[in-house]
Formats: sequence, structure tokens, C-alpha cells
Amino acid sequence: MIQIQQWLLPPQPLASPLHRRSLLFSGHRHHKHSSALSFSKKLLVCNCATSDSVSEESKEVVKVRAYPFHEIEQRWQKFWDENRTFRTPDNDELDTSKPKFYVLDMFPYPSGAGLHVGHPLGYTATDILARLKRMQGFNVLHPMGWDAFGLPAEQYAIETGTHPKITTFKNIDRFRTQLKSLGFSFDWDREISTTEPDYYKWTQWIFLQLLKKGLAYQAEVPVNWCPALGTVLANEEVVDGVSERGGHPVIRKPMKQWMLKITAYADRLLEDLEDLDWPESIKEMQRNWIGKSQGVEVDFRVLGRDNQETDAKVTVYTTRPDTIFGVTYLVLAPEHPLLSSVVSKAQQSIVEEYKEIASRKSDLERTELQKEKSGVFSGCYARNPVNGEAIPIWVADYVLGSYGTGAIMAVPAHDSRDHEFAKKYNLSIHWVVTSDECCDDFEKPFSGEGDVINSSSSETGLDINGLHSKEAANKVIEWVEKTGNGNRKVNYKLRDWLFARQRYWGEPIPVVFLDENGETIPIPETELPLTLPELDDFTPTGTGDPPLSKAVSWVKTVESNSGKPATRETNTMPQWAGSCWYYLRFMDPKNSTQLVDKKKEMYWGPVDVYVGGAEHAVLHLLYSRFWHKVLYDIGVVSTKEPFKCVINQGIILGEVQYMACKDQDGNYVSAEFFDALGEPKQERIPEEKVTKSGNSFVLKDDPSIRLIARAHKMSKSRGNVVNPDDVVAEYGADSLRLYEMFMGPLRDSKTWNTSGIEGVHRFLGRSWRLIVGLPLSDGTYENQTVTVDEKPSLEQLKALHRCIDKVTDEIEATRFNTGISAMMEFVNFAYKWDKLPRSIIEPFVLLLSPYAPHMAEEIWFRLGHSTSLAYEPFPKANPAYLQDTTITLPVQINGKTRGTVQVEVSCTEDDAFKLASLDQKLSKYLDGKTVKKRVYVPGKILNVILERESTKVGSR
Repeated sequence: MIQIQQWLLPPQPLASPLHRRSLLFSGHRHHKHSSALSFSKKLLVCNCATSDSVSEESKEVVKVRAYPFHEIEQRWQKFWDENRTFRTPDNDELDTSKPKFYVLDMFPYPSGAGLHVGHPLGYTATDILARLKRMQGFNVLHPMGWDAFGLPAEQYAIETGTHPKITTFKNIDRFRTQLKSLGFSFDWDREISTTEPDYYKWTQWIFLQLLKKGLAYQAEVPVNWCPALGTVLANEEVVDGVSERGGHPVIRKPMKQWMLKITAYADRLLEDLEDLDWPESIKEMQRNWIGKSQGVEVDFRVLGRDNQETDAKVTVYTTRPDTIFGVTYLVLAPEHPLLSSVVSKAQQSIVEEYKEIASRKSDLERTELQKEKSGVFSGCYARNPVNGEAIPIWVADYVLGSYGTGAIMAVPAHDSRDHEFAKKYNLSIHWVVTSDECCDDFEKPFSGEGDVINSSSSETGLDINGLHSKEAANKVIEWVEKTGNGNRKVNYKLRDWLFARQRYWGEPIPVVFLDENGETIPIPETELPLTLPELDDFTPTGTGDPPLSKAVSWVKTVESNSGKPATRETNTMPQWAGSCWYYLRFMDPKNSTQLVDKKKEMYWGPVDVYVGGAEHAVLHLLYSRFWHKVLYDIGVVSTKEPFKCVINQGIILGEVQYMACKDQDGNYVSAEFFDALGEPKQERIPEEKVTKSGNSFVLKDDPSIRLIARAHKMSKSRGNVVNPDDVVAEYGADSLRLYEMFMGPLRDSKTWNTSGIEGVHRFLGRSWRLIVGLPLSDGTYENQTVTVDEKPSLEQLKALHRCIDKVTDEIEATRFNTGISAMMEFVNFAYKWDKLPRSIIEPFVLLLSPYAPHMAEEIWFRLGHSTSLAYEPFPKANPAYLQDTTITLPVQINGKTRGTVQVEVSCTEDDAFKLASLDQKLSKYLDGKTVKKRVYVPGKILNVILERESTKVGSR
């Protein structure tokens, strides 16, 4: 165990415990501190317990600290750091007979902006879980590292001339300092960064394994090329035709790129989702991204000028073969390889112009359902194999060359996009499926299943009229396969992973190309890592060649085995690469001979709890799962999945902003008239000028003016970012941790309110003064507590064990906010007690420690302990104290409920009546009265029937 050094607390004078006990339980302990002033004010700080010690003149500028967090937190952070309190020993030092708990945060990209208060939400949750599990006897792995390669650092380097390595290291230092200031129990001995050669050596090694298995290959593919950034962007990095970062124009351009064959694992990625303890919404997003469907590929023969079939054919994939008689045109993607050979001379220039326009759009733009469909006629026709009809071939950008076959059969009667396109270009619409759900006037497309109509051909012999859609589909597939016009097919929306970027700040791809023939040769594993060359100029070349092409002496090399001249790959890996497998490296971060030691991986894997934002629901998690399955297949890992449980924390929005609408003359207008004003001017109203009226917010000076109240995601542009450093300086890290957990359920989005943190800060102050007592006259505190070594009462034991039971359950269920509520209730109870038994307070301090570790460690030390509480056994609730031995018994007088009494569960009728007779409220109904009868149902009710009083005739 780690011994606490005596230098932790400065020597302080001791007062009489009896005298301090009388002070503590006097009215002073109920004092309410003055409210906190804003961050921007210069504060004169003191440790006063009451405002009586502050002069009237200085009250406006004095911030009264609820407890000395500014001393406590620095002291314990230094202690944890110097003593490596949270270091997880290597397996040779570890008792592997104990259960393990691997809790991991999605590690951050260290941006120059540092943390805002939204970031610690997930980190605090995982830290509470980690601290609980350590105290429950688990071996805990709770590491932190940096996903530090990527475009932002490179863009900053280009703009400022600062090497991205320097920027990255500086940002990492800032992030690390901020995280340590919040008291997170990370094992900093295991810290990793994706930019370190010792780390990306193994990222490159994984790439070579993918290459060996045929899962990495090069292909000429249309990509999102951003000339300004000089790189290829993934679809999710393009928004409305411009780059997500910087807003630069993006065009579609064919380029030779490295691809990873994630599609080979599509079925396993889909099937293995079922056993994961993940949010159902996340699993559904992955299912939709993979997009498995079962259908048929059908060949439509292209017709020549003489209307005869040629050797060319357009192959389409469809999941609705039951609608094939309703096909009235085909659509090719602008990038379809067959397009140039089927376009007529008359339409050639029109089609070429259309292709050029389409190349400037992202896949997301092209497939957006809301956008107006566009297209051009190719001038050519194809034959529908089921009825022999000649149908026109069109070109439209809502069809993607990367999905399916790059061509579709259009059935406008039964597909909304096809219907919109057909209406716009006056193309035929043939209804072939009907149902009670579809319109009688056939004006709107019907995409559901039903009974097939208008679907027979004497020429081909296929007749599916009258069949239900499913039965008709099967009959069409059988006919297509029998006649050689197509084949049954399983298709996926999932595309192979584009695995190359034209940038400098990324992992070099470990292959060379022989100069004599361009053959791709992987570099030997013994030569890893292939490190980035030092470059002074990492700006885009503007030609499509990556910045690494400027490192001529690095690019020109020889192939190791043959000694032949060769050229290195100058593309680098995408940012996703390093984050695909980092959870494995944390298990064995210093291993220079293996990616991860087999025994360590078998003990620690998989990750038990993985916490991060829902924005990573698809790509990061899907790519990690893909790589993990490849590593499983080659024997590197022992589990099929990397993350057992995934939790998505909600977003913390900026503080609510109040906006007032103004008309053209500058007069305030109530918000309900917003739409009627068109686009009215809006003015931000300070919070002090706002009041609540019912469910709305209004101007204090004019309550008839209702305001617009909104909270937005924190961003520099909105000016609503709250820096955690400021919060820690004013309230302390424990208060920030507690507030973020108390705001609401972990998974929900919440709105930041700086004034809201004062409530949990007061709770911590009350807890501190309850146990440590009031400060001395000089503002300091004793090194001891006001607890006593006496036997606790039954009431105290019940209060404690109810709290233990609730807090334990709520932490394990990640309902952290209700766990805090339970501790608040306990403190309220404790303030009513005359004495605080040590045997009651010590377990409470352990309960508090996962949430507020700095304060808990300090109180633990003051309670006389010589070791950190980080590994103390977490309290366990005794069921005997969770049972209520008393109940509230309703008491009726002549059938009317007149009050209640507290009775023991085993209370007899006589005892219940005696208690009712002594009750102040009930006794007035019973005193002097004659009881006729008593009806007693144990634990349910006591009904006392009184004799009716007789009244003489003529008396008043």
C-alpha cells in the first residue's frame, strides 16, 4: 500500500474537540454561503465559514470558499502523480486470479483549443467506474492516450509554418495537464500517441498483414478530391460539396488509391452485432451502414441502331424483382464504365457536360432524398428481358457507380425517386403492384408489397399476375436464372475502405514500387517502423502528388531483397488507422517485439466498458471491429469483438441564450409572431433581464414579449465555450466532476448552467464541515475530524446502509446523478445527529470517493489513515439494515381517516391503539369518548368505532 507522506498537510494548531463540536452543531453549520461571483471578477479569496468575518465593504468582491479545495486538490494530484497510485502492474506483478475491469474512453484528438466542459463528461463517468472497481477488488486498466495524426495539425502547420510535430506535442501537454487537474485516475505509465514511431510501427505491421491476406489492394476509384487541402476526403468529411474543415470546394476525381476489403467481413460484422451490449440505436446504424440485402442481378441487353441486341449489356441489381414488368427506363451512374460506349453521337456533348457537373458533387449530395433529381438521355435503348420492350437508358447522378452495379432499373410507379424523375422528364409509369394501401388514382408511387398486376408476357412465357410480391419475386428469380438473364445475389451498401490520404502528417504506408515494372513490394517487417522524413515544406503540391513526394532522398530507395531501384509510397494512412487498435496497445504499451503479448491480451481483452460520443457510432467502431476480426483470424487476439459494452454519453450544450425578435422599426415583438415576420432581426438578451412565465421566458420589463430560448452545441463561433480550467479555479475539480454527473442521465444531452454548479459545491462544503468541522480563527482547519469512536445507533446504521445500497447500484448502472442524490440525503440526515460515529462516517467517505476523490482522500487522511483510500474495500450494504421495521399506519375514527402513527411491523392491536391515543392529532377525537369497537388489520389500518352520543329532546 502507498504510505501517505507527512508533508501532505502543514502543521496547524489544534483546538479542543469538545469546543469545536459545540461550534459545529450550533446554528453556524446551517449558514448559507454567499453566491459565487462570475469568472471574470477579480476575487479576494478566503476560507471563511461565515460571511460575518467579511466586512460589509468587501462582501461584493469576496468569494467565500465552501472548503479549501484549492489546497486539497493540488496536494492530492501531486501525491497520486509521484506515487503512481493508479499504475496497473504488468502481468508478472499482477494477481491474475482476481477479476479484471478494462474501462476505456475514446481517446481524444489533442486540438489546440484544449478541453471544454463537455469533454470531461465521459471521462468522469469512466473514472467513477474505475475507482469503484478498484475498491471492489478488481484489477483495473484505465489508460489514456492521443489520436494525434490528422489533418487539423497539418493545416495549422501550413498556415503558421510550425511543424505538426511541435504543435501536436504542445497540444498533448495542454490536454494532459487539464486531465490531471480533474483528478482522473488514468495509468499515465501506459500513455501512448499514434504519432510515436514505436506505436505506428505496429499500425504499419497490421497493414502488412492485411496485404498478405489480400485485404489491402490498389484500385482506380472516384474520390472526393479537395485541391485546397491537397488530399482525398472520405464521404463524411464532405458537406454540401465543400470540405468539412475549412469549407473548401471538393470535386470527384478518379485516382489510384489503397483500399481495404472490409466488405469481405460484412456478414461477420453484421452477425456478431447481436451479442454485443451496445445501444440498440448504434447497432441499427451499423446494420444500415452495412446494408445487407438479398435480390437478383438482371441483364438488360443494349440495342443497336437497328433495334437489335448487341453484345453490350447493362446489369442491374434489384431487391424487388416482382416489379420488373414495371421498368420503363434504366439509369446509369455518370461514372459507369459502359456509359461512353452506349451514348449516341447526338447526346455525347450533353452527357459529357453532365458528367463534369456530377463530378463536383459528393455521394451524400447526389443521393440526398430532398434534392431535385437531374439527368440526361443517353440516346440509347435496352431490352427488358421479361417482356421484350425497348426502354431508354438515362444518366443521372442519384445513382452511384460505387453501389451495386452502378445502374438501376427504374420502376416509377413503385419508387419515389424514380417517380419524381419520370414526372420531371415525362417518362412512362406502369403500375404492376396493387394493395389496399395504395391510392385509387395511382397519382403517388406505392413502394410496399401487394398483389401483382399487369405482369405477364406470352412472348417470354413469364406470368406472375395475381401472385403476392414475395411469391412473384421468387418466380422471377427462378426464371431469370433458368433463361440465363441473371443470377440470385446478396448485396451490401458497405463499400471497401478508402485507405490513403495525400498528406504529410500520417503513418507512411510500408510498401515500395519497383522502378522497372511498378510491382508493389512490402518492406520487410524487420525494417519497421518506416518513419516519416523531416520536411520543411509540407504544403500540398497542387498536382495530386502527396507532400511526401518532396522528400526525394526518402522516396528514392532500393528494394531490400533484390537491391533494385524502387520508389516509396508517398500517400499516408488515414487518421482512422491509429485509432483502430489502440485499445490493444494499452494492454502492453512497451512491447518492442509484439503488437501485444498473448497472455496479456487474453487476460485484459475485450474492453469491458467503452465510452465515447455517438458521432463515432459507425466508422470508428466499424473499422475497429474489422481490424480486430482480422487480428483474430491470424491469432493475435483471442476474442471476436473488441468492445463488450459501448456507452454513448450525451452532449453538454452551451448555456441557454435568450433572443428577442424585433420588427423593421426596431420594436420588440413576441416570439409567437416570429414566422409572420419573415426573417426578423434578433437581439440577445442578458439573463438578468429575463424571467420565466409558465413554460416560456419573457422580458422582465415587459412580460408580454416572449423570448426564444435555445441552447447550442459549444463552439468558438457561438462564443458559448466554457473552459474547465475556469470552473476548477472557482469551484474545484470535485465540484465540476460532481456537477457533470448530477446534471442528468449520462446518455442524455444536457444544458450547461454555471449557476447550477453552486448547488453541488455547497453540498461538498456541507460534507466537509460536517466531518472536519468549522475553520479556526485564521481560516485553516484542524488535521483531524469531529467524529467519535462510539457505537452507532440503529437509525444511523439504517441511513448509512441505505446510502451504500443506492450509491453502489446507481454507479454500476451508470445512473450517477441519483447516486449523488442518495449521498445528499445522507448528509441531510447526518446534520440532525448529535454525534458522528467514525464507523458511519468512514464508509460514507469511501462512497463519496469515486465522485469527489480529492476531498475524500483528504478526509480519509484526517480520519487517521496512513494509506490512500484508492484500494480500500468499497462498503457493502447489510440487508438487515435495509428492511424497514416500522410502518406508517393509517388511523380511522368512525370510518374517516384522521391521521397516522408510526408502528413496528409486528405491532399488536392494543399497542397500535395506545400509540393512537397518545398522538396529539388523534387524541382529540378519542379523549373522553367510549370505544364501541376496534377494527385492526395488521400493517394496513386501525379503525376505531366510537359510541354515538345520545341527545335529549328539547336540549340545544
